[in-house]
Amino acid sequence: MNTSGPTRRSFIPGAAAAFTVIPRYVLGGTGYTPPSDKLNIGAVGVGGMGKSYVAACNSENIAAIADVDDALAAPVRAQYPGAASYRDFRRMLEKERGLDAVIIGTPDHSHATIAMAAIQLGKAVYCAKPMTRTVHEARTVAKAARQAKVATQMSVQSCASDEACSTAEWIQAGAVGEIREVHVWTDRPVWPQGLARPKENAAAPHSLDWDLWLGPAPERPYHPLYHPFNFRGWYDFGSGALGDMGCHTFHVIVRALDLGSPVSVSADRTFQRVFSPEQKPDPLWTRSIVSSTPETFPVSSIVTWNFAARGSHPAVRMCWYEGGLKPPRPAGMAPDEQLEPDGILFVGEKGIVGSGFSGGPRLLTESIRKNFTPPPKTLPRTIGHYREWIQACKGGTPASCNFDFGSQLTEICQLGVAAQRSAKYLEYDASTMRFTNDADANQYLSEQYRAGWSL
Repeated sequence: MNTSGPTRRSFIPGAAAAFTVIPRYVLGGTGYTPPSDKLNIGAVGVGGMGKSYVAACNSENIAAIADVDDALAAPVRAQYPGAASYRDFRRMLEKERGLDAVIIGTPDHSHATIAMAAIQLGKAVYCAKPMTRTVHEARTVAKAARQAKVATQMSVQSCASDEACSTAEWIQAGAVGEIREVHVWTDRPVWPQGLARPKENAAAPHSLDWDLWLGPAPERPYHPLYHPFNFRGWYDFGSGALGDMGCHTFHVIVRALDLGSPVSVSADRTFQRVFSPEQKPDPLWTRSIVSSTPETFPVSSIVTWNFAARGSHPAVRMCWYEGGLKPPRPAGMAPDEQLEPDGILFVGEKGIVGSGFSGGPRLLTESIRKNFTPPPKTLPRTIGHYREWIQACKGGTPASCNFDFGSQLTEICQLGVAAQRSAKYLEYDASTMRFTNDADANQYLSEQYRAGWSL
């Protein structure tokens, strides 16, 4: 392995080891981490969000980097000159047998194949959200991680934050009584959606291995509408605004209400785009605005999930709004309160708790706000999102958004994605992972990989 110093896997055999043991406090003082205690991490996809994941874990040994785009990866590779360099993650995993963990910062369509390859080799995994692009992938990867007993984390940085935990504590303490409705909204997408497949030809940059970028996705000619940022909006590569942002907010709702799997999901959508006079949209994608069958997610959408009653708690309806849509201003909301660009409303029997998109509760019902006393803090807070994962890799407790929880959040998102694509009301049986009232919609719950790729 091409590394810059001693690692967790390096050792000195025989009696010579006796002469090399030096107390930690002599080497670096209190809190010093010797090189032998550091993880060897391989990173896959560092040109986008992956670069921030790597930077957040650079207390460890960044031992290898794999990225299909040399130009985008160059700045990160320059930061870690001791890291072995690859384009193909499979080659990295084959050659760098001393890796302890893998960070995945690639587009949605390749998350599952990379994660499974790493897990099957016994590597811990940190993965961008959504964990996978389909429900089947989410369950398969989570099961593999449990069986391999590897540490995992999905990139929901606010999971177990004080804001998220406080929101759960307020709801569970009955601040506004039983919750029967939740509304959550986002200002995403901020990338183009509602597009047809581009017709013009484009040459891939020499720095990019397009075939590797496609990985398990369908064969498509390169176009700058896909890479590096706009993949999120395309059915083939991303999961739309819901897949991109849903996990960042659903963790608050699922934990606060102890939700399981939904029993139904439906979506209303539009592919029509309207530009105001002051807007100057990018001509690259305005030429491709859909006129018939879309191949991207809608411009705006409302998705509704229904969850069954849980014990003594009533059934819950959760509504998601994207593309500039918001829920109506709730009755009883204090005059000085405004709906933020994104956020959550918990509608209860006695009033409404609002929060930021990832938590941070406040009472929006003026009549009960003045006499309200927040409940005590009883839920454990995060020690730091990335630190959680690093400690879990070293034998600590599971991270707060490990793949068991991450797969649940991803499944809720991807069920909504299926509703967006089908534009139908879908009844869902979680035990069989099937829509029971529409066989055609089941195609969106699993994947068909390009030849040569599989889980």
